[in-house]
Amino acid sequence: MRNSNQPVFRWTATLLLICLSKAVHSLSRVAFEKLTELDYRGNTYYTVKNLSLYECQGWCREEPDCQSAAFSFVVNPLTPVQETLCQLQNETSANNPAAVPQRSVNMYYMVKMQIRSDNVCLRPWAFERVPNKMIRGLDNALIYTSTKEACQAACLNEHRFTCRSLEYNYVTLQCHLSDSDRRTTGQYVQFVDSPGVDYFENLCLKANQACKGNRPYQIPRIGVSDDKVAQYASLHYYVDKELQVTSESACKLACEIENEFLCRSFLYRGPPVGSSYNCQLFHLDHKTLPDGPSTYLNAERPLIDNGERVGTYFENTCEKPSGSPQDTLPIVFDSTEDPAVNNQTRTDVNCDRTGTCYDVSVNCKDTRIAVQVRTNKPFNGRIYALGRSETCNIDVQNSDLFRLDLTMSGQDCNTQSVTGVYTNTVVLQHHSVVMTKADKIYKVKCTYDMSSKNITFGMMPIRDPEMISITSAPEAPPPRIRIVDSRGREVETVRIGDKLTFRIEIPDDTPYGIFARSCVAMAKDSKSTFQIIDDEGCPVDPSIFPSFTPDGNALQSVYEAFRFTESYGVIFQCNVKYCLGPCEPAVCEWGRESVESWGRRKRSVVSNQTSNESEDDMTLSQEILVLDFGDEKNNEFLRSETSSSDFGKDKTVTIVEPCPTKTSVLALGVTCALLVLVYISTIFCYYMKKWLSPRKTLA
Repeated sequence: MRNSNQPVFRWTATLLLICLSKAVHSLSRVAFEKLTELDYRGNTYYTVKNLSLYECQGWCREEPDCQSAAFSFVVNPLTPVQETLCQLQNETSANNPAAVPQRSVNMYYMVKMQIRSDNVCLRPWAFERVPNKMIRGLDNALIYTSTKEACQAACLNEHRFTCRSLEYNYVTLQCHLSDSDRRTTGQYVQFVDSPGVDYFENLCLKANQACKGNRPYQIPRIGVSDDKVAQYASLHYYVDKELQVTSESACKLACEIENEFLCRSFLYRGPPVGSSYNCQLFHLDHKTLPDGPSTYLNAERPLIDNGERVGTYFENTCEKPSGSPQDTLPIVFDSTEDPAVNNQTRTDVNCDRTGTCYDVSVNCKDTRIAVQVRTNKPFNGRIYALGRSETCNIDVQNSDLFRLDLTMSGQDCNTQSVTGVYTNTVVLQHHSVVMTKADKIYKVKCTYDMSSKNITFGMMPIRDPEMISITSAPEAPPPRIRIVDSRGREVETVRIGDKLTFRIEIPDDTPYGIFARSCVAMAKDSKSTFQIIDDEGCPVDPSIFPSFTPDGNALQSVYEAFRFTESYGVIFQCNVKYCLGPCEPAVCEWGRESVESWGRRKRSVVSNQTSNESEDDMTLSQEILVLDFGDEKNNEFLRSETSSSDFGKDKTVTIVEPCPTKTSVLALGVTCALLVLVYISTIFCYYMKKWLSPRKTLA
């Protein structure tokens, strides 16, 4: 009978997949950052001429291998057309904070990024980047992020104030957000050199958000003649858009309402003549140029001057916002105190100024540190690892019980480890962006003592010298050896050449991993011994017994069955040790090849890290019966000897008589046929003789 719930299930599954795909898509979006007249080293894999700036950037956006695009242009003196060159790069040094860009006139360098924000605009680039620069002061918020992309996402997501610029420190991982930029007036803006810090301007802002106050357009007063500035803009500014207008005010209006890019300047060439364009819009201004106003002083006139009009150049300026002087001060987020908080709560290091008390517990796992927080009142905010607020965080909404899992490897949570001690710093923050005095910071530590198989851990508020510790002692489970066939069935009797899997197993729900070394194969009578894994964890002869590979918490090696000449029984014996989490492979050299074996930790591990390994060796053994090709099974033919005292835990395996071969069956058949033939011949001769002999008659 057909299930009527199947259509409902399919629709539910389809909707779930759609929701999941949208959620994954919303995690990160493609965006670009642009650098003006700067160039980074990279590997160019495709070059095309005479593309527009937006076609070049769009091509890189669609190309999966493209990491950056270098766009350069020059005005042909014989024609009024800008000749362009677009270079797509699949490798770039722009993502290396230590890389130094090269100056390059008429060059726009665009770097592709993945930003986790739904507020990424559809403009060609989201940020203007200036390496090794910063604005001194004027910060509205300070957070810690693991990457500059996370800092950029925080700027795009900021709703308390208009984030116009940000600065990211690659060393301290500090992310400074500000509602000011290089064009802010009414405040003393110091744009200074700062090695290791990059300055970014938000280009996803709408035109009415670009300035704190009004945004009028006027001829720039920068100590350079107006004609020289206009001449430079007409030759060295890339024209983002040009159109024909009837007046200067119409050209200014076109720049004000432009939405495809943030229009900062325009060049009006005078009243329209024929069908030629007389209004050019630019995303540049003198603040964008690396050398500022001095750029116009060093410019040379064109080689061919036909005497045509240059026009009038206008830039937008930001006026001082109206209101009291307090409007220009950075926003400060403070928290109010709860009047119901008593004196005991105020003196408790685990309680904050709002009366919220935190009961923090730590559970040390094999691959993570679980930090669980219970509060006496619902908590709103976030918990994250210090310096990894974007990649290792949990948002908390009106909850009194929540947990943060800190990974012990990788850079997501930046957990530090030294000789079995894993540490991290956790922040309990009320505000989504900034830290306040009401927030709590805890130092979390897990110590794994492998020799005694005890796990101790503790946590300590940074502001409190006392240590709160909790101890746990999970037992290390005993490993076992299993030999299975290609179907996964455990076997005891096999033939030479059968494909088998040698497995050393421990339960999956344990924080420990295992590694094996000093493995030997012995004959049943112990007269012959063959080492298959050496003391370093590498296979002695990979053609007979290959290296170990991990399978979950287990180790396994796929080999072909072999036996010793004088014995059917083969005993395997391995030395097994514990380590915290999955063990690292040993790099083994075999001929000209280099292979990895999970038989032990890497040989290059320094001696002070060996404390992560157990000092107590555990020896395992397992016996298997290996038969020849011509042997025949028979319950009365052969039985194994009793297990020797040296291997008291070994299994006793009954060896049955081997199966007959085709030759023996054929020989037996021929012999039986001959005997039957002799028997028939004898009977035939007997009756023939009796029939031919004369019968005796009585007289």
